[in-house]
Amino acid sequence: KSLSSIQVRHTTNKVLPDLQFSRERSTFGVPLETLIQDAKQCGVPFLVTQMVEYLEVVGLEHVGIFRISGSVNKIKELKQKYNRGEKVDLINDGDVDSVASLLKLFLKELPVAVFPDSICSGLLKTFQEHKIHTKECIENLRRLLSCLPKAHQNLLQFLSAFLLKVATYSAVNFMTLENLAIVFGPALFK
Repeated sequence: KSLSSIQVRHTTNKVLPDLQFSRERSTFGVPLETLIQDAKQCGVPFLVTQMVEYLEVVGLEHVGIFRISGSVNKIKELKQKYNRGEKVDLINDGDVDSVASLLKLFLKELPVAVFPDSICSGLLKTFQEHKIHTKECIENLRRLLSCLPKAHQNLLQFLSAFLLKVATYSAVNFMTLENLAIVFGPALFK
């Protein structure tokens, strides 16, 4: 008998590619402009508003909010739910440290940082040239920030308002504006 006439009696187990990514709607690592198409509130992606609302309710007085890392497994689980487009119940499935870590992770994984490279040099130059002249510095900063894409402006405005609120509880949570800047800097600037 030739090899071509041999019949296969058992089906083979085929190795399938990991279809997880193709099934996922993907939220993490997606441009802001794409995500705001689903945004219902102030042009900010839904998952950001959901996480911020959760943290405002249960996290403002949490010591070390944004400084203490959440559970790796919990963060991974929540991220996968968001990426699959599943309903995420942060009250029952989350905790302050994991949700805070997830928010930072979302910002870090944006393909284009909230402050894109194109604006960073202008921001640095403004701070260096106008250290003493506060009025000129503020005018230049406003001009530069107005050059951000609208989706980035919306997110920055939303996050800034939230982080100011977090800082008002710094006597309890120990997260001053300076501490928040240290924690969020790497996520906002890449």
